[in-house]
Amino acid sequence: MTIVFYISGHGFGHASRSIELLKELAARRPDARLVVRTTVPLWLFRATAPAQVEVSPIETDTGVVQIDSLNVDEHETASRAARFYATFDRRADEEAAFLAAERASVVLGDIPPLAFTAAARAGVPSVAIGNFTWDWIYRGYDAFSALAKDGAGVIDVVHNAYAAATRALRLPLHGGFDAMAAVTSDIPFIARRSTRDAAETRERLRIAGDRPFVLACFSGADLGLPYQQIADAEHLTVLAPEREAPAGLTYPDLVAAADVVVSKPGYGIVSECIANGTPLLYTSRGRFVEYDVFVAGMPRVLRCRYLDQSDLLAGRWAGAVGALLAQPPPPETAPVDGAQVAADEIFGLVT
Repeated sequence: MTIVFYISGHGFGHASRSIELLKELAARRPDARLVVRTTVPLWLFRATAPAQVEVSPIETDTGVVQIDSLNVDEHETASRAARFYATFDRRADEEAAFLAAERASVVLGDIPPLAFTAAARAGVPSVAIGNFTWDWIYRGYDAFSALAKDGAGVIDVVHNAYAAATRALRLPLHGGFDAMAAVTSDIPFIARRSTRDAAETRERLRIAGDRPFVLACFSGADLGLPYQQIADAEHLTVLAPEREAPAGLTYPDLVAAADVVVSKPGYGIVSECIANGTPLLYTSRGRFVEYDVFVAGMPRVLRCRYLDQSDLLAGRWAGAVGALLAQPPPPETAPVDGAQVAADEIFGLVT
């Protein structure tokens, strides 16, 4: 069996949850070939994916262009998408030929439209996995309309590509999926969980217990925040793992050991906070329609609190951290066994 997995290169959230699914697939079928098509850096797979995963670099989609971790460049997002989808037919034909040559048994996509058009042309079943679709995201940007037919055409191409999917597995806190409505099932969160005791992690990090430990997560983008100054002024311990990633510890280890995570809300960090029981202090993230879905849905399953972006950038964190830690637990407990549920669906389709 050969499974070809197309993964969006937009941030690390798509890849992180996809790697969790790859682990489950590999555990169930050690004999399966697992081929990943993506622009996600190779080191992320080498560090956390099963050894049998073969990474084959290719541009699968263009996602959203970030100015920094908190701001989107809408015009460049639309321009890059227009250039990419202007050659979509050629790309899909090339990928269909690739799938045929690799004798793919099933195609997975999180969640590049290219995966599903290519699979349909190759006569291979395909499964979409995600919490949003790119046509839904792009409809939120006026820049696509401003590009006249090229921009508007992108959304149609993306929508039609999704309609070619055989199945769609929709994660919580979702939007879009109307093109795949007839084949969509809801599954639980796919999330990374720490297997290390939080106290052990804190000891390795030399985190003192006399002040709250705050993990600052902003996707590696440099916001110019003086973390040590903020920590000293606000009587906090602040760790920014994109700068200070300790050897031998995983990102979920850090999330699980923290008293509070401060970040923008996105699937990756939200799901990991849920899975590891860590409160989230979140700020706004510019015009990204997923944000409103998260703000509305997070409080049911995650202890969370809003921090105005002006307070974030000014380093005024302590009051919000204290208020968040004083909040009661969320009213619901969300299951995080989505990788197992997704694997059941995938193997049920092809075996």
